Amino acid sequence: MSNVERDPVETVFPPGDPSAPSGDQSAGLEVLEPRDVPLGGPRAMTVRRTLPQRQRSLVGAWCFADHYGPDDVATTGGMDVPPHPHCGLQTVSWLFTGEIEHRDSLGSHTVVRPGAVNLMTGGLGIAHSEVSTPSTTVLHGAQLWVALPDAHRNAPKGFQHHEPTPIRVEGATLSVFLGTLAGQTSPVDTFTPLLGAEVTLDPGASVALSLDEAYEHGVLADSPGLTVNGTDTPRSAMAYLPTATPTLTLTNTTLDPARALILGGPPFEEEIVMWWNFVGRSHEDIVQAREDWMAHSERFGEVDGYAGEVTHLPAPVIPVVRIRPRGNASRGRRNP
Repeated sequence: MSNVERDPVETVFPPGDPSAPSGDQSAGLEVLEPRDVPLGGPRAMTVRRTLPQRQRSLVGAWCFADHYGPDDVATTGGMDVPPHPHCGLQTVSWLFTGEIEHRDSLGSHTVVRPGAVNLMTGGLGIAHSEVSTPSTTVLHGAQLWVALPDAHRNAPKGFQHHEPTPIRVEGATLSVFLGTLAGQTSPVDTFTPLLGAEVTLDPGASVALSLDEAYEHGVLADSPGLTVNGTDTPRSAMAYLPTATPTLTLTNTTLDPARALILGGPPFEEEIVMWWNFVGRSHEDIVQAREDWMAHSERFGEVDGYAGEVTHLPAPVIPVVRIRPRGNASRGRRNP
């Protein structure tokens, strides 16, 4: 998915950002509230964005999180994002309901379906389109981005598809699409250690999961009535847990199943600049990426088969001011 905000913000994420306050798991937990972002068009589909924001920029290498739906496609028009570029990042698509047709400049053509992860590596540059299928009546899912480390930010284009087998843990069903959790490991390759998992709790159930204490974690609530380590986490909000948190305890306080996504990774210790659909290391990186995209450079390639009117989504104009560092609004000491 493209970041289609009309005036996207240029943001620098300082090394080691986010920094988490020290203390026990309850003291270090933060609840990140989402903000609504329309995807454009006369019947704009609205997504709820928790990353990035001023309070916290990244969770591990996860640098972007949009939660959307359930949307009635007859009302919103569904998803129709024309060919657009990415560089310096990987996109991770995860659906709860509906289907999205994916095409990219690597030649990949697949349908994203619930319970299957599609990971696309932008690296030096890639382009893709995303369109909800004609059979989709309700669209519901999450679009996530991962920042690539400097050593791999110019990696070749890539695409991976994986359908994890759900497993039962006490009180919940778990699907691990990246990394390892509860004894289940995904075969999908990433350039930094990551965790990505869907968990669905039974009505009124509670589940305790052992965490890698070298990771920080974010729990994105897809349902109301969810508590994370004893803290209420409203639907579409993300609960942030700092490193040195040994256990994640999720509780469903409702009489219906409750679902969440668990994201994690070691704190990302590199300075990055993110603007529109690009991740770089400097203002000049972003300017060059935009120029290459607008010039139809081979760097990004072309997407074949997209049937919409706009076959090359124009990039917004970069502001004349240079990027200035923007850290977390409330900074604390790092965990030891």
